[in-house]
Amino acid sequence: MRSDILIREIDKTEHNILEDFLYNAIFLLPDDEVPPREIIFEPEIFVYIDGYGEKHGDCGVVAEQNGKIIGAAWTRIIPAYGHIDDNTPELAISVLPEHRSAGIGTDMMTRLFDLLRERGYERTSLSVQKNNPAVRFYERLGYKITSEKLDHVGNEDYIMLKEL
Repeated sequence: MRSDILIREIDKTEHNILEDFLYNAIFLLPDDEVPPREIIFEPEIFVYIDGYGEKHGDCGVVAEQNGKIIGAAWTRIIPAYGHIDDNTPELAISVLPEHRSAGIGTDMMTRLFDLLRERGYERTSLSVQKNNPAVRFYERLGYKITSEKLDHVGNEDYIMLKEL
C-alpha cells in the first residue's frame, strides 16, 4: 500500500460521494459515447447507492489521499445484476480515472474483504461486462465466473463469486 493513501471505512457523512463513484464505475469502450450523469438514477443502477448505509450488507471503504477521496468500494445485498442470494453482498468499486492502475483498487478490496469477514460474510459477488478488462483484476483477487447473463441494456455480463 502506498504510504500517502489511507484506506478506511466509509463514514456515514460521506455516503453522498457514492453518486460520483457509481457514475465513474460505468464501463465504457473507447468509442462509446459518455452517458449523461443522470443515468445513475435509472432504477437498475441507482439501487447500488439508494439509501446506502441503511441495509444489512451495506459495507464500504474509501481511499483517501491528501484529504480527498479518490476511490470507493462497497457492498450491498440488493436485487441487482450480481445478486446471488440474500446472504451474499454484491460489490461495486470505482477509482477516479487519474488514480487507476496504481494498486488502490487492490488495497481497497483487501480491506473490504477483511471487513466482510469480520461481519460474518462468507462470500461476495459482482457483475462485470465480459469485455471489461477488470475481469482479470477480479480474477486476481480470487473471484470466479459462475454464470453469464445479459444486463438491462443487453450487454453480456459475467456473474462472479469470491469465497472469503
